[in-house]
Amino acid sequence: MALIDPDEKALKINLDKYIYGSFAEIGAGQEVARHFFRVGAAAGTVAKTMSAYDMAMSDAIYGKERSGRYVCESRLKKMLSHEYKLLENRLTSEQYEQVKFFVFANTVAAKAYGSDRPGHGWLGVKFQHEKDSAPSWVHLHVHLYDNQNYLQQEVLGRIGVNLIYACFYYLGKREKFIESLMDDLNIERVEIDMIRVEGEAFQDEDPRLFNLELIKRQYSQAVMFDESGKVCQPSEELYKKMPLVLRGSFRPPTFVNFDMMKQGLAAIKDNTPKTDHKKIVVLPEISMAKFLERGKVENEDFLTRVDLLNALGQKVLITNKESFHELNTYLMDLTREEVSFVVGVYNLQQIFDPKSYKTHAHGELMAIGELFSKRTKMYVYPGREEETKQILTAENTKISNCLNMIRAQLLEQGKLKNIPHYNPRYFTIWSREVVKMIENCESGWEKMVPKLVADAVKKKSLFGHFCKIK
Repeated sequence: MALIDPDEKALKINLDKYIYGSFAEIGAGQEVARHFFRVGAAAGTVAKTMSAYDMAMSDAIYGKERSGRYVCESRLKKMLSHEYKLLENRLTSEQYEQVKFFVFANTVAAKAYGSDRPGHGWLGVKFQHEKDSAPSWVHLHVHLYDNQNYLQQEVLGRIGVNLIYACFYYLGKREKFIESLMDDLNIERVEIDMIRVEGEAFQDEDPRLFNLELIKRQYSQAVMFDESGKVCQPSEELYKKMPLVLRGSFRPPTFVNFDMMKQGLAAIKDNTPKTDHKKIVVLPEISMAKFLERGKVENEDFLTRVDLLNALGQKVLITNKESFHELNTYLMDLTREEVSFVVGVYNLQQIFDPKSYKTHAHGELMAIGELFSKRTKMYVYPGREEETKQILTAENTKISNCLNMIRAQLLEQGKLKNIPHYNPRYFTIWSREVVKMIENCESGWEKMVPKLVADAVKKKSLFGHFCKIK
């Protein structure tokens, strides 16, 4: 299907006599509304456009935010709700009986004069997908990367038109809905790091899949789910927080995963002032990178793991980051606090293997330097050498000789630390072995995972489990 540019989309909407609504834009000009006026026939679509750049004016219309912020989702919600009520209350004559109302709103901090900080903003549409239907809504959060304010405004205008168009012409076509948001744009200019959908228009959709689609298409670097499975914005959740990250497949989550998180949390608390303990966020992370390389991502498989981790009281981060240093760079942009990783000794061997950095432009030394930044620590969960029964730690696990001095320096600086407490019974638990046992209907795997996980695998036939439930 040929790409439709924003002006074509705006004109098609203008010529659709059943779509009618308002625009409220704060912070980067009336860039979305401008497309509809520029292409002509805007009288068929635009009931009102407005801006409230002065904070006092904005507060007078929409009320103050408890956070004191203006570029936030709560402000977007208020804008959409306020403007939609005005439409319903003021446009009541017979000529609007066949119309599907909508409101588009955004609140944006575009690049300020003299600043190097990227812009960001919230965009949303509240709309009727059918005549007389209750309104549904979509919220997006975007990062704007152009180095000029007017270029960021241009991007905002395009993505706003794309969003409105998708709400009316791509409902029920989730993949196309997400793909179309970036029509005439690219990830060098804008990143969509969260999408939230709700209402009758999306009643047959799992909202989480919209966000997985963002990562699959490389429109976003990561998506985060809170303990209840609700989509949340990583930069909001990790603002002024100290993430403690455990990378894994969690397919399925096992006892060793949870012991690593538990003991890793205890270790970081031992090395952190008590006043900062409340800042620590334990975060299981699953990478989509290898699946994206293969060109095959099973949505249900990812959601199953999210469901299981949520049921066990965990937030979940899903990223497109293949390596630890890429993930660390991403997390460092989200918080100014310390970033910590919990890794097993076998992960540590891979981190200190030069072969892992063949594709890095500057090799292993630069990559390891990117990982162990001034604000990064790594806590190592031990393992056991099967033949000698020796406990493997950060100090004695075998790594490439050329990187031994780097390891010694990191140990001396306290950036690489052993986790002192652990359960040696878990050394033999491997997720891939658990999955093989499940697929082959072998007994014993149930003792390697929390009871909630075992029950879910059997009840829902997860991870290839098709054995008869006894």
